[in-house]
Amino acid sequence: MEGGGQVGPTSIRGHGQLSRLRSSSLEIREKGSEILREQLDAAKNELKLKDKECERLSQVRNQLEQELEELTASLFEEAHKMVRDANVKQAASEKQLKEAQGKIDVLQAEVTALKTLVLTSTPSSPNRQLHPQLQSSGTRGSYKSHIRNKSASGAFPLSPAKKEVSIQPVSKEDREMDSILFAEFLMWKEHPSLDRSSAFLSRIYREDIGPCLSFTRSELSHLVQSAVENNSLTIEPVAMSAVPMVKASAIECGGPKKCALSGLSRLCKHRIKLGDKESYYYISPSSRARITAVCNFFTYIRYIQQGLVRHDAEQMFWEIMRLRREMNVAKLGFYLTDQG
Repeated sequence: MEGGGQVGPTSIRGHGQLSRLRSSSLEIREKGSEILREQLDAAKNELKLKDKECERLSQVRNQLEQELEELTASLFEEAHKMVRDANVKQAASEKQLKEAQGKIDVLQAEVTALKTLVLTSTPSSPNRQLHPQLQSSGTRGSYKSHIRNKSASGAFPLSPAKKEVSIQPVSKEDREMDSILFAEFLMWKEHPSLDRSSAFLSRIYREDIGPCLSFTRSELSHLVQSAVENNSLTIEPVAMSAVPMVKASAIECGGPKKCALSGLSRLCKHRIKLGDKESYYYISPSSRARITAVCNFFTYIRYIQQGLVRHDAEQMFWEIMRLRREMNVAKLGFYLTDQG
């Protein structure tokens, strides 16, 4: 249209473009808002996940802290318990140590006293404190009828009771050492033992011990020798008024008037017991003297073996020679009457 009052085509076209621009702007704005909302929702979801993870990690941390505290407390408690137990054990050990030291002191004192007595006691001059049966008959009293003597004790009188006798001139006994015997003794003394394989003991077994313990009853003789060697033979006096209790046959065990070793009719004031056997064997004074002589020899060489004899080699040798002579004298039938 031309002239006033009419809208031309150009105006209408401009108005349409403006409307389209507005519509496009709204669409863009809506799409932007939607994208932002989606991003916001995604951020919220991610934040929730992180919150849950943080909560889970916090729970794990709390659990670890609790376990650590419990472990620490348990370790401290265990450490205190170990320290307490160690203190208790230490106190008990110290107490036992003191008691043991006290016992050791007592035992050492007893050993010292015993060595003092033993060193002053030899078969030739026995200590009367060790062997009360060697005291005079007045001091022994009723003790004599109850005493039991082990073979290793050497508790047999070796000399007669002292009596008042007139002094008579006696020739002095001289002696001369046999070099072969002394050499055998020195070799044995380097490593003393009761093994008869040594030349020293082999000779004594052959020349002294064997003949001295060789009785008519050969089987019983071997048992007696084994008991003497093993230090398990017991000799005890017999109460003559007592009725003998014999489990074996009369031939084997003898009786108050028959010697079980020799088989001869003799008054038997002593009887022997071999080890733990229950049978007793009655022996005559002569048989007892022979057994006693061998027991005295074994007693002395045991003293040497145990280191209880402090004499020099020559003194030991002559004491052994004297004991060998006692065995030979007893074998020949000589004995002291007060031994019975």
